[in-house]
Amino acid sequence: MNNFIYHNPTKLVFGKGQIARLGKLIPADKKIMITFGGGSVRRNGVYDQVVKALEGRDWVEFWGIEPNPSVETVREAVALGRENGSDFLLAVGGGSVIDGTKLIAAGLLYDGDPWDIVLKGQADKTVPLGTVLTMSATGSEMNSGSVISRQETKEKYAFYGDYPVFSILDPETLYSLPQRQIACGLSDTFVHVLEQYMTTPGQSRLMDRWAEGILHTVIEIAPKIWENQHDYAVMSEYMLGATLALNDMIRMGVTQDWATHMIGHELTALHGLTHGATLAIVINGTLRVLRGQKRGKLLQYGERIWGIAGGSEEERIDRTIAANEAFFRSLGLSTRLSEEGIGEETIAEIERRFTAAGDRFGEAQNVDGAMARRILEACL
Repeated sequence: MNNFIYHNPTKLVFGKGQIARLGKLIPADKKIMITFGGGSVRRNGVYDQVVKALEGRDWVEFWGIEPNPSVETVREAVALGRENGSDFLLAVGGGSVIDGTKLIAAGLLYDGDPWDIVLKGQADKTVPLGTVLTMSATGSEMNSGSVISRQETKEKYAFYGDYPVFSILDPETLYSLPQRQIACGLSDTFVHVLEQYMTTPGQSRLMDRWAEGILHTVIEIAPKIWENQHDYAVMSEYMLGATLALNDMIRMGVTQDWATHMIGHELTALHGLTHGATLAIVINGTLRVLRGQKRGKLLQYGERIWGIAGGSEEERIDRTIAANEAFFRSLGLSTRLSEEGIGEETIAEIERRFTAAGDRFGEAQNVDGAMARRILEACL
């Protein structure tokens, strides 16, 4: 196991009716700006719960943080926050709203353009923020990461801000989500785990088993969600599983990959494809192209997750990659670029971007522009 430092200061407030605790979680003297997405929280009752919990408090609203939040929208929110002297942010929504709010939190204390912070990759200081999660996928409610797009140039990059002070997770907020959103959320959760698990064998039994536990859980609950999206027990497992998949816990002391995510971000930036949908495509190409490098973990993954134990090692790897792809298909997601009308022009542009930036991802730092092309070609 490699050396590591683990620190996660986010208070997780989980369960039914916990939105009512907002008034106690946010200090009484704070001027709050509440950030929202497109308005689904008005229809599912979450907005009313938030308003009731913050009755008598000093707050303003900012609406319109879009899926794949843009710096253009963040600039507008920063202006509103400064105008009102906001010194505490409350993100009410899914990962996109939370990611956008993390950049707002940094932008409020930065004199220049918030995009500078994204390009730097790290915020120096931030306004504190809390979250009310209404869509499980990114894990942003309990980590410091954020991914921001720039519509003007079709770019999308990650940066690191601060952890939320608290996050409220009420599984009932997931009841009204469209199935497509849940499918993409399950995909994002699953690939978050694979990016931290499908790397170097023999580093940590503990991390492996923890990761495998989340993978098994996602596989088991996915069909149950389609049967009854109002099953509180099942939606609780989904919500907490998505948080645990990317709150720094399962990466302790082990190498990580993230090539699939970085390639997926480019597909989203260029085509607007939902992040979880890009991962369902790219992860299969990553495993096909890097099967030699990931051989030990692929064999372990096949046996422990999919029950694939018979045949030669090459046959087992083939069947494991096929089972992986079949899982994403079972969610109703595409697993090939051609299904989304994406081809050579996009592949060439992503290769160019990786090469120009000098990017190298993966546990072996060998996924450069040329390797990204090979992975994408394996996804056609």
